[in-house]
Amino acid sequence: MDLGIRNHVAIVTGGGNGIGAACALALAQEGVRVAVADRDLQAAQRVAAGICSRGLAAQAVQMDVSQPASVRESIAAVLDHWGQVQILVNNAGFSRDNAIEAMTDDEWSQVIAVNLTGQFNCARVLAPLMAAQGYGRIVNMASRAHLGDVNKANYSAAKAGVIGMTKALAIELGPAGVTVNAVAPGVVQTDRLENLPHFDALRDRAMAAMPIKRLGRPEEVAQAVAFLASSNAGFITGEVIHITGGRYG
Repeated sequence: MDLGIRNHVAIVTGGGNGIGAACALALAQEGVRVAVADRDLQAAQRVAAGICSRGLAAQAVQMDVSQPASVRESIAAVLDHWGQVQILVNNAGFSRDNAIEAMTDDEWSQVIAVNLTGQFNCARVLAPLMAAQGYGRIVNMASRAHLGDVNKANYSAAKAGVIGMTKALAIELGPAGVTVNAVAPGVVQTDRLENLPHFDALRDRAMAAMPIKRLGRPEEVAQAVAFLASSNAGFITGEVIHITGGRYG
């Protein structure tokens, strides 16, 4: 299916690995020119180089989404390189799990700063540009954890906030031709996840509650993101697609 986004420009935050890297590649395969944005510039460069090696278009930019100045500078670099941006994939995020009585101020504030405020920082810069051109697609990365999860008060709060922001921006930006949606993955098999010290317990707990008895793949999330970023999704806004293998609890 032609998604109708060839030669569009996308910024994918947290694009240096995992789901973000899969999203960058999926969009590039649709003919999108992709800015792979990551705090780790070398990781972004590896992903961008891999995309370019396939004869597709990508650039790497260093971006710390928690820092408004970094966001502005990185987006300016993308605009200088490509001249336009039609798609924002707000993917950058991480978790710092802990029981509430042991959770530190930094564990709370850093997770909120990247997972929620970081998405706000990017949308705040790009929404006016998209509105001015009368077209835009913003896809925010939420999580099944917005429903709550063990030792994830910080992460669950951030991802629930992402969904609230998604719905508010959908109302605000819809009249200007900009759609805003979210995807909410469950447990997806990435290197970051597998390196968690409690990965086995996390996987087993998730599998027990999943009708589809396997972990998700980054590419499965990326395909949903690519559709929501496409011209074909122009009448979909304010929605949350759960990609969880059927797990909600």
